[in-house]
Amino acid sequence: MYFETIENLIQMGGHGVYVWSCYLIALLVVGYNLWSPFLARKRAIDAVRCRIRREKRT
Repeated sequence: MYFETIENLIQMGGHGVYVWSCYLIALLVVGYNLWSPFLARKRAIDAVRCRIRREKRT
């Protein structure tokens, strides 16, 4: 489907709000799915470091 103008692309025949909001939600979900393992890994490494420091003190 080709559009004559950028405005027509954004509006998508009156369905633009729905289409672009779906793209935004999908992008947010994919971003979260990519980012959350890195955060979980960092939390796990920090917990292990904290446990090692605690064990060294005792």
